[in-house]
Amino acid sequence: MEFQKDTSFFSGRLKSVSFAVKGAVKLITTEHSVMTQFFIGIMMTILGFCMHISTTEWLFQILAIGLVMSIEGINTAVEKIADFIHPNYHERIGFIKDIAAGAVFFAALTAIAIGCIIYVPKFL
Repeated sequence: MEFQKDTSFFSGRLKSVSFAVKGAVKLITTEHSVMTQFFIGIMMTILGFCMHISTTEWLFQILAIGLVMSIEGINTAVEKIADFIHPNYHERIGFIKDIAAGAVFFAALTAIAIGCIIYVPKFL
């Protein structure tokens, strides 16, 4: 069967959203690192409600959670593509995977810094 592009604006966007939701569900239900980040995001959201953080703090917290989840998803996609292209260990594939994981590390450090800026003063 050949791929046929949907030329209708509304139904095309609806299909795109359904693919995105399906991908998000696959990420959350199959990838342990994403499950962990999702769980931490839920916990931080609950903490935000308990600590009555401000609107500005909510904006930064939501941005941080979204950043980590997004980069984690991209990292997973890079790893899956690399494994598909070269299933056996290869030094250059390992290098690419390490770089993608490094991007997640930077996003996580950013989220931790934002969390500390928001919550440390509330506990002191």
